[in-house]
Amino acid sequence: MPEIEGSPGTSMHGVTGREPVLAFSVASPMVHTDRTAKFDLPVDSEHKATVFKLFSFANPHMRTFHLSWISFFTTFISTFAAAPLVPIIRDNLDLKKADIGNAGVASVSGSIFSRLVMGAVCDLLGPRYGCAFLIMLSAPTVFCMSFVNDASGYIVVRFMIGFSLATFVSCQYWMSTMFNSKIIGLVNGTAAGWGNMGGGATQLLMPVLFEIIKKAGATPFTAWRIAFFIPGWFNVIMGILVLTLGQDLPDGNLGALQKKGDVAKDKFGKVLWYAVTNYRTWIFVLLYGYSMGVELTIDNVIAEYFYDRFDLKLHLAGIIAACFGMANLLARPFGGFTSDYMAKRFGMRGRLWNLWLLQTAGGVCCVCLGLVGSLPLAITFMMLFSIGAQAACGATFGIIPFISRRSLGILSGMTGAGGNFGSGLTQLIFFANASFSTEHGLTYMGIMIICCTIPVSFVHFPQWGSMFFPPSQDIVKGSEEHYYVSEWTEDEKQKGMHQASLKFAENSRSERGGKVASAPTPPENTPNRV
Repeated sequence: MPEIEGSPGTSMHGVTGREPVLAFSVASPMVHTDRTAKFDLPVDSEHKATVFKLFSFANPHMRTFHLSWISFFTTFISTFAAAPLVPIIRDNLDLKKADIGNAGVASVSGSIFSRLVMGAVCDLLGPRYGCAFLIMLSAPTVFCMSFVNDASGYIVVRFMIGFSLATFVSCQYWMSTMFNSKIIGLVNGTAAGWGNMGGGATQLLMPVLFEIIKKAGATPFTAWRIAFFIPGWFNVIMGILVLTLGQDLPDGNLGALQKKGDVAKDKFGKVLWYAVTNYRTWIFVLLYGYSMGVELTIDNVIAEYFYDRFDLKLHLAGIIAACFGMANLLARPFGGFTSDYMAKRFGMRGRLWNLWLLQTAGGVCCVCLGLVGSLPLAITFMMLFSIGAQAACGATFGIIPFISRRSLGILSGMTGAGGNFGSGLTQLIFFANASFSTEHGLTYMGIMIICCTIPVSFVHFPQWGSMFFPPSQDIVKGSEEHYYVSEWTEDEKQKGMHQASLKFAENSRSERGGKVASAPTPPENTPNRV
């Protein structure tokens, strides 16, 4: 039967169920596939992959996935390379507790600004340039760590290295442009989680490099300096790989597509406006401040905490601390997976409940970590806290892509910056001076996590509802099309600049869920071809 112009959903073709899905892959359920597009993976009407094949390097979707997480992993290694070596560095540079605390704050504060800028860069220039140039420009600052000789130099260099953590924004933005909304929670969670593993890997890598260099004949105060050349070269290599092998969008690089007229060139002021005027943005800035933010805090303090409180050797303290970061291998993808699963059954309301449960559970375990006095219990609660906090990070970015289609980059940047701001504020209050012991600081941080997670209950989408309230019954205002197209003026609509938002709205109807009633699709709201 011929398609009728204006009938809803006709721009999406049906699937047969015979598409090949390899082991260790996840398919997006009930998502129609565009068979006219020629990609290695099945895609939807936006050419976003509907299948996630973990061990594939299919271009451009899976190649982008691997470039994203490895580049983010590299910046985590360099940013937190100093943390496991603090017991050696503090003796060499005569650092006081306040100096160590301030350096920890500095290491995550630099990227507050850089993540905001990275969001705009992704929206206007594309994630490939943003990621590649930032990671290469940060390499000299990593090399500079080898030449510091006092506390002020140590703090400044850690501040500068921390700018590289903005690759998180390009990572999450990139995934949201490459993968369908039905599996975006899992994909975002896996990419960011594997990248965050760098915080755990560096707890293992740097002590090993230190010992190898020391055994080669260097003194301890020289060995730690030489060790910093390794993460510096990691940055250079990954920057070159991203620039040469990466691709901004499924159909090509942003600049080339804009020149051809396939992608509208947006204005920074408009993109920024729709991000900062959406109240949901600010709630997620706060939420992420006490999921990712506390993870960054722990990366800075946990090795020293176990070393001092339980009188452990440096290498053993580093191994225990590494377990916290390495949990990202499964914990953050788990949060993204549960977000997608809850959305399949209960829609967006399921995603919100999932986030609240995971983050609150992490806060409770953080409180317990600060209260227990035995090593086995401390390790147990540290791991439970790690799983809760990191899974909450994955669940957060299972929701972020739905808040705004037009301002996704800046929205991601602001949320990511919120994580760094929360970390810096928490370290400044609880860990940067002698007012609190580290164990008391952990307890109070857990209480803050629990309290700062409550505002998720205020997030309401008119087309999908909230934790406690159903969606709007207005057939027009309660539609996906109305929510996303309202970010464009009538003049911009006349120019066709809203077409990508229409496609996204069509593909995001899955957020209504199988168990939750939502407003019906308004007639003649989605054109036959967009």
